[in-house]
Order: sequence, then structure tokens, then C-alpha cells
Amino acid sequence: MKRLRLAGERDVPGMLAIYRPYIETTAITFEYDVPSEADFLARFRDITARCPWLTAEEDGQLLGYAYLDRAFARAAYQWAADVSVYLRPEARRQGLGRRFYALLERMAALQGYQVVYGLVTTDNAASCRFHEAMGYRPAGFLADCGFKLGRWHGVTWYEKRLCPPAAPARPPVPAPEMDWSALCTADAGGWEVRL
Repeated sequence: MKRLRLAGERDVPGMLAIYRPYIETTAITFEYDVPSEADFLARFRDITARCPWLTAEEDGQLLGYAYLDRAFARAAYQWAADVSVYLRPEARRQGLGRRFYALLERMAALQGYQVVYGLVTTDNAASCRFHEAMGYRPAGFLADCGFKLGRWHGVTWYEKRLCPPAAPARPPVPAPEMDWSALCTADAGGWEVRL
């Protein structure tokens, strides 16, 4: 059984194990040190108080996770979200990233977010192509802004509008207050969405 579902605290050790090699061996994240399980749990709790955090599993094995978070802290930015996805190596290039993004974009729109961003290290050409294929457009470029693994890396900010810019009727609804039942489905690829 392949399932996308809301992550829970019990998933923290498995998600941290997926995240660890991204920190230790890549510049995909600019984080240097692997957080402790307690720190990662605190991060999880902080983000899920506002935004959805998803996991993907097949036959009980965690394949990856993805989440929305606020893009910026100041109040005027509250309708902008940032999306992040981390997958096990064997789960890449199977359409899982696309499924995560599509579902998180729908969730973000239901919450009331108007725009989502993806930050991509510029030497991650596969992620740049992925974002463009998903309808994101480059909105900004920061040259040589992060130093990791012995060299400088740039970042491209990708942007996707979920609706035309308009005065919002309300702030985004926190994820724990949402009813996601309309998004629970099964698709032709054998993925079940349980939220």
C-alpha cells in the first residue's frame, strides 16, 4: 500500500534519518549540523501548528516527507508559504515529489495562502527543471549566498501564485483547524491520500 498522509510525532526519527544525508553530503539544505531528535521534534511542532506536513510511505516504510512553512516571519507576508520536500534516494524520480507538491499546493490554497515559493540551490539542475515543470517561475536569484562543502552556492527563488493577487478575506487558517477530507482519494498510480 502506498500512502500520502499527515505526518505525526512518531515519524520524527524516520524523517530525521531521511534529512541527515542532505545536511551531511549536499548543499540542497544550507544547514550544517544535523539537529538532535528533540530539536527536530520542536521544529515539527512549530511548523505543524500552522502548516501541513506530509509523509509518504509504502508498506509501512517511510519514503519521504514534505511540508509547507511560512516564507517570512513578518505579518504582511502571512499569505506566502515555502514548500520543502526530502526523499530517500530510492524514492526519487518516481513522481513522488510531484504528488507532494500538487497536494501541498491544494492544501495551501484551501488554507488561504496566495503564493508558494521553492528555494533551490542553483547547482541543483534537476530541482530547477522540476519547479519549472510544476509551473513555478524564477522570481529571484541570490548569487554565492551560501558557503557549504568548501564552496559558494547560489539560490534561485521559484514562485507559484495560487490565485490572482487580491485583498485576502482572512489570514490563512492554521492546518490543525482544517478539514482535509475532500482531498482524501486514491489515484491511478496506486497512491492513497489519507489526511
